[in-house]
Amino acid sequence: MELLGHLADGFATSLSPLNLMIVILGVTAGLFIGAMPGLGSVNGVAIVLPLTFIVPPSSAIILLAAIYYGAMYGGAISSILLGIPGASTSVATTFDGRPMAQQGKAGLALIAAAVASFVGGTVSVVLFTLFAAPLADVALAFGPPEEFALVLLAFTTFVGLGGDDVLKTIIMICLGLILSTVGLDLISGQPRLIFFDQPGFYSGVSFLVLAIGIYGVGEILYTIETSKSAPSVTPAKLTFKELKLGIQQMNKLWRTMSFGSIMGFFVGMLPAAGATPAALMAYGLSKLMSKKPETFGKGNIEGVAAPETANNAASTGSLLPMLTLGIPGSPTTALLLGGMVMWGLVPGPMLFIEQPDFVWGLISSLYTANLAAVLVNLALIPVFVWALRMPFTVLCSMVLILCIVGGYAPSQKMHDVWLIVGFGAAGYLLRKADYPMAPLVLAVVLGPLMEKSFRQTLISEQGNVLAFIERPLSASFIALSVVFFLLPLLKHVRRLFRGKRAEV
Repeated sequence: MELLGHLADGFATSLSPLNLMIVILGVTAGLFIGAMPGLGSVNGVAIVLPLTFIVPPSSAIILLAAIYYGAMYGGAISSILLGIPGASTSVATTFDGRPMAQQGKAGLALIAAAVASFVGGTVSVVLFTLFAAPLADVALAFGPPEEFALVLLAFTTFVGLGGDDVLKTIIMICLGLILSTVGLDLISGQPRLIFFDQPGFYSGVSFLVLAIGIYGVGEILYTIETSKSAPSVTPAKLTFKELKLGIQQMNKLWRTMSFGSIMGFFVGMLPAAGATPAALMAYGLSKLMSKKPETFGKGNIEGVAAPETANNAASTGSLLPMLTLGIPGSPTTALLLGGMVMWGLVPGPMLFIEQPDFVWGLISSLYTANLAAVLVNLALIPVFVWALRMPFTVLCSMVLILCIVGGYAPSQKMHDVWLIVGFGAAGYLLRKADYPMAPLVLAVVLGPLMEKSFRQTLISEQGNVLAFIERPLSASFIALSVVFFLLPLLKHVRRLFRGKRAEV
């Protein structure tokens, strides 16, 4: 009953006229951002983040969460109509969505994506509501040693489960940790890494500036280079008759959507996992369990439904560790975490006690955002088809202007604008060299927390390093961290062993 009471209070917040309007605007903007190749939820949230200072923090996080939700829906649109994923989370949707469009079933594929996204979002929000408070209660037992061990676990999961080059992932984490130390020492107050005695560095490297530079400018530069020519858009019409037939067909896929929703939610909770691996795993497992696996990749509607339920469920799942533990589950939630810190909110278990209106307002807004996203998505499909014909040059110019203005507005310092340009160029070069950006963003956000908890523990324990393994919870996290860190090495040894056995 207490849970229902909190949820009712949350709906009173999220259904206020201002927040309801923000949800509708957010999902609509998110749908367009997700549908545009080269953008995606990370870029969209990074670009809009500076605008959130004009509304209260609760409305700001509702706006960003609505954009996140809308972008997850929108990614399927360009995957189906263009054959180009709007973001990496929609790669698996392209496998069967594009063949369906080429067979004249673009409308059905878009309906399948929208309905599957709605199912995935709904199931995951219900699970989020049930798991949020218990997980926060467990997290209340955390002290500085547990906080340090948990952040260490977040970094090592990127190494063990991230799927990227291990050495490059470690390099990016170290680079992010270095950037997080720029500014004044938190204990002595001495300046650290003040490059060329620039006064702008005394306040540290702004997370917002880094995010806009890497995900805004850097990604746009990379997209301009890799887009050889404007792709053709497959026409799509949507009638009520097609909508009815599509929903009837989706009723037969309840098992695939249920499995994709639950699996996606729990995969999304893992740091370094997120929606992309969840979608790919759901696609692979649905093909494995299908009675007609040979039809996958040739226009099977199940190949659209499985990844779309999983990636939307994962997007909600990744919000759970961010709110309850202060550990983001994806690059986009890392941006949301940075936004909360900028608004003066401290993510973690105390947030549920100190700011219940904020927490439950956000949770309830996920229900309204999910419903608004599916309705707006289905209503605006003809508009999306028209917008996707916009020249890349026009789109990229608009985004670059928004990046510069968005980075300058909060501080009104040219120092931040030059940093955006520098981070944009660095992000573009790192992207070309296949360096993952998510570990860098995660390290910049969590670096200060890691340093603070590490130094607090050593000061309180009078320099006793063993304090981290003397407490059961922190020792468990550190043991898991060691396992994840050594996992790539164990996989490599296993491959070598198998190779030698094959030679024999």
